[in-house]
Amino acid sequence: MALIDHDRPGPRANAARYLVAVTIGLAVWSGTLTQPQSLLVQSAKAEEAAKEKAQLMFVQTAEDLQVDPAAGTLRLLKVNPQTLYFSDRPVRIAGHLKLTDYLEEWERGKDNFGEDPPNATLSVYEPGQPDNTLAVVVLMDPAVEGADLVYRYKQIEGTLPKAGGATALFIDWIGVGGGVGPGYHGVGVGRRGPGWR
Repeated sequence: MALIDHDRPGPRANAARYLVAVTIGLAVWSGTLTQPQSLLVQSAKAEEAAKEKAQLMFVQTAEDLQVDPAAGTLRLLKVNPQTLYFSDRPVRIAGHLKLTDYLEEWERGKDNFGEDPPNATLSVYEPGQPDNTLAVVVLMDPAVEGADLVYRYKQIEGTLPKAGGATALFIDWIGVGGGVGPGYHGVGVGRRGPGWR
């Protein structure tokens, strides 16, 4: 009677081992064995590129508002000392910064707000009105005066409020080279205009 030696591989096991060895050899030779690492690098590069295309938008709030059409100024009364920022897809970024840091961004880099003033939507809840009053404006020359923030403005569309009220200012995105100081991620390119970004 013949005995089977279980420690010695049979012809099928040898063929399977040979096939695995050939597959690994071809993978190493073609570079696909290192593909997971290169995919990670490619993924990191794609994420960084997406951040570079992110468009930061800003929100400022104030307790009240004064509009002076003759002087062409908007005065955000008791403005919140923090300016919120956020971006939309592909990379969602959100945070807030001090008002002084926000104002520095108006002059930092190329295509900054000082050189290319942003559009903004002004939303005001006037006393006694059932709905908020909306206007689209171009903002220019921000200046802090005590607890207030004053902008020069040019009206694009909508209605400026006759009375003040709780105010939110939604400021259009900042373009390439501007608005990306230390601690910020991402800017983008595109057109600014009322109603679309």
